[in-house]
Amino acid sequence: MSIKVENLTKYYGEQAAVNDISFEVKTGEIVGFLGPNGAGKSTTMKMITTYLTPSNGKIFVDGIDISEDSLAVRKKIGYLPEQNPLYNDMNVVDYLVYAAELQSIDKSKINDAVKKMIKVCGLEDVRHKDIGELSKGYRQRVGLAQALIHDPDVLLLDEPTSGLDPNQIIEIRKLIKDIGKQKTLMLSTHILQEVQASCSRVIIINKGEIVADNTTEALQKQFEGQYKTKLIIKQNPKTDAANIKAELKSIKDVEGVKVSSDDDNKTWIIEITNSKGSDTREEIFKKIVSKNLELIELKQEEASLEEIFRKLTN
Repeated sequence: MSIKVENLTKYYGEQAAVNDISFEVKTGEIVGFLGPNGAGKSTTMKMITTYLTPSNGKIFVDGIDISEDSLAVRKKIGYLPEQNPLYNDMNVVDYLVYAAELQSIDKSKINDAVKKMIKVCGLEDVRHKDIGELSKGYRQRVGLAQALIHDPDVLLLDEPTSGLDPNQIIEIRKLIKDIGKQKTLMLSTHILQEVQASCSRVIIINKGEIVADNTTEALQKQFEGQYKTKLIIKQNPKTDAANIKAELKSIKDVEGVKVSSDDDNKTWIIEITNSKGSDTREEIFKKIVSKNLELIELKQEEASLEEIFRKLTN
């Protein structure tokens, strides 16, 4: 079972929300579909689920062209949209029975399917509660249960941990990893920690175009040697942030400088991006000393996934 996207494009008026993208997701993969808000993630998800019609391109689910047999494709897909499709006045069991009926599960098998989802998604303690009484974490679990009720081969999750507290996020991540062992699973997010914790591969989309498609390890290796220098200096009334920024940008191999103040306006917190393979700490130190500024901290870090994401999407 797989998802295959070929030269997919979606226009809203004259604006291309998704612009000629291609990728494939295979069984057993948990792929993070990553990008800033408005990058085209949800639009792509909605086209794969047949909710939206592509302007151009092809989508295949298990070899089925969605434009030729969308009903067959829908039976193979479980979908949790960003806005969870729940009915607050229904209790958990009744809602899952209703979801099973919508998926045309045989009536003789509905009770077993509901019991299985309640166990898999950890809903035993709230199964008889109204959905409107549940916490956000449990509501997300109910949403996952409805997406899984018909045992789909493909699972698409759009921002599955949005709005959850740290404990709930850990629980949902574990659930996603367990489910993903037997499914083709794709989750849309703009949260980098989500990708590192749950995904075996990441596709980064920006302004409707794919800018990276690889494992997180391979992406970090690709940017190996890209360093960032962080420093904290005491504020001095004889100079200002703009002047410091200009001075630091004049250093060879410095590609970018970001200057911000702490909450008490007592120090400047500075992030410097260096060209690949370069170490600018000595020159930075000399520059700070020459301006009679008081250096509190200076350290160098290799590019994190967050830095890679920012570099690819800016």
